[in-house]
Amino acid sequence: MAKRRRLTAPDTSELEQLEAGFAAKPSISPFETKSSTPPIAQVAAEAATLNGMAAVTDRLALAQDQGDAARWRDAQDAGLVAEMLSLDQIDADFIRRDRMVEDEEAMAELLESLRVHGLRTPIEVTRDGEGYGLISGFRRLNAFRRLAETDPRFSEIPAFVREAGSGQGAYVSMVEENELRANLSPYERGRIAVLAAGQGVFASTEAAVDVLFAAASKAKRSKVRSFAVVHEALGDLLQHPVALSEKSGLKLAAALREGAQPQLRQALAEVGELDQKSEWALLEAALKTSPAPVKDKARGGRPQQVQRLAPVALTGGSDILAEVSAGELRLRIRGMDIPAEDAQNIVERLADYLREFRGKT
Repeated sequence: MAKRRRLTAPDTSELEQLEAGFAAKPSISPFETKSSTPPIAQVAAEAATLNGMAAVTDRLALAQDQGDAARWRDAQDAGLVAEMLSLDQIDADFIRRDRMVEDEEAMAELLESLRVHGLRTPIEVTRDGEGYGLISGFRRLNAFRRLAETDPRFSEIPAFVREAGSGQGAYVSMVEENELRANLSPYERGRIAVLAAGQGVFASTEAAVDVLFAAASKAKRSKVRSFAVVHEALGDLLQHPVALSEKSGLKLAAALREGAQPQLRQALAEVGELDQKSEWALLEAALKTSPAPVKDKARGGRPQQVQRLAPVALTGGSDILAEVSAGELRLRIRGMDIPAEDAQNIVERLADYLREFRGKT
């Protein structure tokens, strides 16, 4: 029986010799004057050309993808990309809010709009530890929380994540958004300036007004400062401060600067619940009984109703803030959790000190 011959594949050099032989072989057709390219070489050339074109295309696509990724990261870092955040991750009390009164009719309209159309303008937040602090969009967040009680679709809310922190940038963003979407009342403008300064975000109420309302005219900023005076002097006693008209607020501020704070505070402290009209009538009556101001011609400028004392630092990062006004001293301990019983002991010890102090004077 004849042995089968084992077939072996030719090596590269043999293939090259075959191709060279085909290339040198004369054409069968007498009309063909040019030698034809060997089939293998032609296929190899076409493959090389295609590979080269593919490589160029891939490089262009890669460059475009890298550029898009870079632009995406830049937009995300700038807080221009909305992210879906769980409602439980967002602290609505991250900063003091400028809006004081919630319009239930407007809230009902917002709830219906969200049910039908969804949220078209994301809220703004900033990173706060493992969660997020709300900068602007308090009403939208509140509406989502109401809807989430019965509809799981609203358990997350679109949000722009800004690197605003809890400083001036956060307050500026909040005020700007509310001024654009729904104007703040004159009292709310003055109040938020006082609160932001009280938290140490601004050096003074004056500085807070200048930064928060930088786009406003000089006259408007002056009115905001007047309502800040009203909040500092009467904010803890007024029942309907947001209802104060611009004219009424300016009248109160002028009287407060002339020394009417004790009479106004006494009038407000001695009454029960009032409606808006009755409260203003009470204030007007108190203004009429105020003694005529005695102006010191040797001194000029606007009298300061509230003087802030230098903060006193405590251990653990907490501190004591103090404000002195006509006939009143206000103390606030910030950054410390004090049980009610211990707080009562502190007040009693302070009272003992004040009795001793008054006895010496």
